[in-house]
Amino acid sequence: MASKQQNRQELDERAKQGETVVPGGTGGKSLEAQEHLAEGKSKGGQTRREQLGTEGYQEMGRKGGFSTMEKSGEERAEEEGVKIDESKFAT
Repeated sequence: MASKQQNRQELDERAKQGETVVPGGTGGKSLEAQEHLAEGKSKGGQTRREQLGTEGYQEMGRKGGFSTMEKSGEERAEEEGVKIDESKFAT
């Protein structure tokens, strides 16, 4: 049975070869770098949710979910008759 240290070394080697071994760690050149990237992405979302409140954060996500390469979320929501209440996420 491989030790925890051996497993980390193996993951680090795979990361150095360009493989993403930590969810959210895309672009990290080592296991540690990928862990830091993933942690930062998680904290960023939590911070934004705290700033906007849960309801505002969800409303902003709805708007983003409507966006496409051709149209912004606002344009597409208008076309489909969906009301996005921007006052919920305006800071």
